[in-house]
Formats: sequence, structure tokens, C-alpha cells
Amino acid sequence: MPDAPLPTNETAPVDPNLWLEEVEGENALAWVRAQNDRTLAELQADPRYAGFEAAALEALNSRERIPYGAVRDGWVYNFWQDDVNVRGLWRRTSLMSYATSDPEWETIVDFDRLSAEEGRNWVYKGADCLRQVGKPARHCLVSLSDGGKDAVINREFDLATRAFVPDGFVTPEAKQGVAWVDADTLLIASDWGEGTVTDSGYPFIVRRWHRGTPLDAAEEVFRGARTQVGVWPMVLEMDDGRVLQGAVKAETFFTHSYWWLPDGEADPVRWPIPLKSSPNGIYKGQFLLSLEEDWAPEGQMDSFMSGDLVAFDAEAFLATRQLPEVALVFRPDATQAVNGVAIAKGAALLSISDNVVGRVMRLETGADGWIRTPVSLPGSGQAGVAFADEHEDTVFLNYEDFLTPDSLLSYDITTGDIESLKSLPGKFDASGLKAEQFFATSKDGTKVPYFIVHKGDMPLDGSTPTLLYGYGGFQVSMNPAYSAVTGRLWLEQGGAYVLANIRGGGEFGPAWHQAGLKRDRQRIFDDFIAVGEDLITRKVTRPEQLGIMGGSNGGLLMGVMLNQRPDLWNAAVVQVPLLDMLRYHVLLAGASWVDEYGSPDVPEERAFLETISPYQNFDATKPYPTPFFVTSTKDDRVHPGHARKMAKRFEDAGLPFLYYENIDGGHSAAANQTERAKRSALEFTYLSRSLSPAKSAK
Repeated sequence: MPDAPLPTNETAPVDPNLWLEEVEGENALAWVRAQNDRTLAELQADPRYAGFEAAALEALNSRERIPYGAVRDGWVYNFWQDDVNVRGLWRRTSLMSYATSDPEWETIVDFDRLSAEEGRNWVYKGADCLRQVGKPARHCLVSLSDGGKDAVINREFDLATRAFVPDGFVTPEAKQGVAWVDADTLLIASDWGEGTVTDSGYPFIVRRWHRGTPLDAAEEVFRGARTQVGVWPMVLEMDDGRVLQGAVKAETFFTHSYWWLPDGEADPVRWPIPLKSSPNGIYKGQFLLSLEEDWAPEGQMDSFMSGDLVAFDAEAFLATRQLPEVALVFRPDATQAVNGVAIAKGAALLSISDNVVGRVMRLETGADGWIRTPVSLPGSGQAGVAFADEHEDTVFLNYEDFLTPDSLLSYDITTGDIESLKSLPGKFDASGLKAEQFFATSKDGTKVPYFIVHKGDMPLDGSTPTLLYGYGGFQVSMNPAYSAVTGRLWLEQGGAYVLANIRGGGEFGPAWHQAGLKRDRQRIFDDFIAVGEDLITRKVTRPEQLGIMGGSNGGLLMGVMLNQRPDLWNAAVVQVPLLDMLRYHVLLAGASWVDEYGSPDVPEERAFLETISPYQNFDATKPYPTPFFVTSTKDDRVHPGHARKMAKRFEDAGLPFLYYENIDGGHSAAANQTERAKRSALEFTYLSRSLSPAKSAK
């Protein structure tokens, strides 16, 4: 059995479980299969499991789902999975047919058939179709993953012939980025061989590839460095249809420089914007930009705050290579955050979070600055832009909340009218349920919001089984959303569901995220603990009936909660987690996250990580609840070794735990609806067993 790489700190003791980092290692997979067999035998024998799996599968495969899609030239393109089409269909229907209750769909690619014909486990990862002013969309790059990995191949597809293009563009498998320049030219960043990917496993060299030429002959047009996170191609389209070729270089996970590659010039030109900012596109000649740091443009009167949306004249920059006057478009207040701008043909729509609820406003330029007009919505639930494209005047909005299933709304950019296009019937019994927002007080006095969905007549005696979900990282917001699976498998069973809006997320803008970076991360953990304690103080539940769940960065949160407050919960679903925080940066994409967590190679940051790393802080004497670890062999983003090694610690200590590793599935730990239903049924069976009022494990 070959050894995995040794720890970067040579004075650290050798980890006895490094062999579990061999993703496809024979011994490692034998251990995984043994744990899978044990866990499946235990949970699937529970009388609740079969009903949960059937209910989840019915919800996930239901034909009563909104077929969200992209509009191109009068067609709506949609990806669809159900019990028959397990790997899914890429299909289309006309806009007129789409507006009916039973659209007539035309299959573009049947991925089950394609997988069978080619003997591959293809997972569809999207399609990038070339759009050109005055020309119909025809050339597309279809991304295919082997089993759900982030690494993909891209294959050119012709929408006119509805077939893959013989001798068309095809890329080797890699973590890669591609962008259309024109029908015969691509910008591509990929793995070009040894030494051409970053320490995080991403590309840092962009080449220009012309049709009919071998990929290895493509001309290099931009290069970053191996020590950076990565470099990807990008294109920006001006209002007149001109395509600006460029690249985005991620110096770190949160800092990016954007570059323009002028035609006929050897040297790239950097867009004069802050490293912590996000371009939102060009609307009526104005370059729209969201700020994640304060900005005082040199030589200008106005300065701007982190969280602002600003704009400047893109044409003026292209002509002078100097930053034009920058104008404020929108400044969020203390309870708001900019989510992004969607640009359609003739309209720009700003999405914001307002006290953790989504809102939409229309933006227009005016003589005295930008004009913001709220979009009228049918209620006070969660709203956002479901589809907008600068080549299309069709705009779709999405509307939902915890208890209201999705609605798809059509927004008329000429009149501003909203029309309900599609709405779903309820997928679980929401009668008697209510959703409320409360605030917990964290250790440092910060008010932390959370939502709770529960029976209206829930007794405040601490007896309600309660599931608390959290993430808390990377400026990702946790917003109210309708979940048929959670509704059927938890809320209908009498449980309460809680969504914590802890720091580290983006609910209140960049400052909410940045408050928990690196050595300040304990604030995030304190926030989550405060929400759990508040639920107990309000007598919603008690530790015996309180369970927690989180995935990826939220899986790290779960691991820390097991160590820091094992007394506060009686169940923890630890999904695709980071747990060894002293080695995370040498595993898969981990090196790209050092700006979030801190680096184990920096002494003061390592010192903090040593205090919170779940794997290193495991203590067999603690009163751990029985955790349930869930991960995927094919996850090439967060290494499955994290979950494996932590579970092995429990095994070696003789402590109870459950473990399930999907052999496929990628970072979602489920490659299709059948696997999603199975994973959900396993998780909620575990939660129901652990948190039943009749059971007291403490």
C-alpha cells in the first residue's frame, strides 16, 4: 500500500491514517465498503427507511417540477432527470409551448443512452453556447464528468443538427475553463502537462485555440503562477456585439485581477478595479461592479464602501486605458447585501438580500444617476432572477419560501408587468406549519438571525425533534427555500427545521463574511452554538432532541461542533466535510482556501487551526453523539480522506459512528436523483432514530 504525502510540518507525528487518503487505494476502498455495508444494513433495516426513500424519490422524480432553463432564439433549453432518465435529458421546447401546462419537449441529448453507447458514467455539467448578435445560437460546448468529478471534458455540439460535431472541439479531461471568442475560436485554460496547474489543482495558462488545429499547438495568451489559485478565460461583450477577450487571475480565493487581451497587442491590459470586487457585466456601456472592499479611486472625489454596487463607462476605459469617473449605483443598508446583477436585452435587474430575504430591483441610467425601481412581487417570500441573457428580452424570476413551492414568473421588460408562468402544488403537507425569524446573541454580543419552520401548535416544552442546518463560509448566503424532501422526511414527521444565518456567509454583505476569516473563525462557531442554545432557551427543543447538519465548509462546522459542544446535540450529519485542517491545503483544491481558513504553513495561523481542527482535536473521553459521515469517492474538490480519517478515529476508539461513501457523486455526494433519494433517506432515518422523543441517549 503506497503512502500518501507526509505532513508539511516535519516535526509533526506521522498520521497513522494517511493510507485512507489513497482515494482509489485497495485497502482504503475495502475499509469504505465495509463501513458502507455496516451502515446500510443498520439504517435500511429501520422501518422508516423504505418509506423515506420512496417519499424522497417520488418528490425528486416528480413530473410536477418546474423545468428551469435557458432561452435561446425562441427555445427554452432544460436539463431533466427522473426515474426513467436517471442521468438525464438535455431537451428543448418553444417559448409558446413552454408557457403551457404540458410543453412538447424535443430531446437534444439522452445522457443515459450516451453513457450506455460509450460505456461511461457520464454526468452532465452544463453547456456553454456561443451567442453572437444577429446570429442564432448553434455552437455549444457540452461538459461531461466521469461520475460527477469537477474535472470534465468538453465536446462541441451543434444545435442545428442536434449532434456532437465530428472533428469538432474536444478537450481532454481536466479541471478547466473555456470561453467562446467566435464560431472558430476558443480561449481555454487547462492542464497542459507537468507543472502547468496550480498547487490547488487549477489551470494557470490560457491559450487561444483555432478550429482545425491541434490543441497542443494553441497559442499561449496569458499566464499566471503555480502559487496562485488559478487562471480562467473570460469574454465581455459590448453593446454593439464586440467581444473583448480576456482572463481572470485568482491570486487568492478572494482576490482576482481581470485582464483585457486587446486584438493585435502582445501585452494584456488590467481592468482598473479592486482585487476584491466582482464584475457584473456591461449594461448600456456601463461596467457594473460589486465591491468586497472599500475603494477610493485615485484622482476622484467619491469613495466607495465594501458592499456597494458601482459603475463606470467601459468604452471610455477602452479608449484611454484609464479609469473613468466611477458612480454609485446602489449602497445596501446594514440589513442588505448585493447578490448580483442579471443583464437582459434592454434591462438590468439587481438582486439583493434584505434581512435574509431576496428582493429584485430594476436598474436604469438617468440624468442624475442610477434609477432603482422595485420589481412588484406576489408576496413577501424569497425572490431572484432565474434567467436573463443580454441576447434575449425574456426574463424569468423565481419565487418561493420555506412553505411555498417554487413559482416561475415572467417579467415583461417593456411594461414591468409580472405574470405567473408556472407554479407547483405543495409537495408536502404544510397545513399547520409556520416559519419565523429569530435572533440569537453570540458570545461577542452580535445578533445572529435564524429561521425556524415548525408546527404552529409546537409545545414549548423542549420536546420537539429539531434539525439545525449551517454553513458559515465563503460569503455564501443561506436563504429561505422550499424543500420537498425536508418537508416530507422531517417536517411532516413533527420535526422543526432551523436555518442559521451565521457569520462567514454573505447574508449581510462582505463584512458579515470577513468577520469570520482565518483566526477570527471562532466567531462563526460561537454563532452556531448561540443559535443552538437559543433554541433550548426558547424551549423549542433540548440537547437530546437537537441534531445538526452541514456539508463541505458546513461539514467542518459540524466537526468543530462535535468537539466544542458535544453536549449540545444528539446527532450530527457531517456531509462531504473538511476535518483535517492541518493537511487540508495539500489535498485536492484545499490550497485555494487558505484565505478563508488560514495556512498551516504560517505559524500563527497554524496555531489557531490546531485549536479547532476536528481531526486533531478528537478526544475519545468526550461525550460525543453518534455522528453520521457522508462523502463521495469521486469528490475531487473536498478530499474524501477527511471523512474517512475522522471516522477511523471513532472506530479506533471504539465509539459508535455511521459512515456512507457514495462511490460516484462528486462534491454533492449524489450523481443522480436515485442516489440523492437514498442519501436523504439514510440521513433522515438516522436523525429520526437519534432525536426521537422516546429515545434519550444522554
